[in-house]
Amino acid sequence: MTRTNGVGILRNHLISILVENRPGVLARVAAMFSARGYNIDSLSVAETMDATISRITCMTSGSDEVLDQIVKQIRKLIDVLRVVHFPLGCGQFVAREMVLIRIQARDHERAEIMRIAEIFRGKVVDVTKESITLEATGDQEKIQAMLELLQPMGILEIARTGPVALPRGKMGVQNGEVRHGADRLPPFEVPARPGDGLGSSRSLDEMEIEGAV
Repeated sequence: MTRTNGVGILRNHLISILVENRPGVLARVAAMFSARGYNIDSLSVAETMDATISRITCMTSGSDEVLDQIVKQIRKLIDVLRVVHFPLGCGQFVAREMVLIRIQARDHERAEIMRIAEIFRGKVVDVTKESITLEATGDQEKIQAMLELLQPMGILEIARTGPVALPRGKMGVQNGEVRHGADRLPPFEVPARPGDGLGSSRSLDEMEIEGAV
């Protein structure tokens, strides 16, 4: 999705950040966006397989130039281990989000609600006399399409996780970098830079880590 604000083209950006699992880290990362007047549209935070490392996945929108500056500033934070900017539409990563939808369920509409849930591979997680709660997982387009079909029946409440993402196999993504703690992270491939040789790729763990501690 793109739009303009009179200054530049605004695009949706999905950013994955591996950080030390410590108090205050999330606030410092979020401050990098608010300081430049950028809103975080969605935010997901959870521990990784290593309980001392958390993954922050956030969606925001803005010009490529300003987002590039924000990413560079985030990388300078002492508790940040890796920042990956997933370029939307490139096909190099898998992104999914989960949504819970509570719908007003009149008797004559229950069958239609169940049919829509089946089409989108959703499932019923709660039923009362007045409502049905569905759970669905997919990309943002799938979630939005499901919501549009259910809207006429009366959506009472929704809760969305926002997207989380991982790269596809060994395919590279843009702007990957490890600062410190590289020995605790798995290798992560990024596209070859000019001069690296055609068809070559570099593991992030093989990159020169500027300012590593």
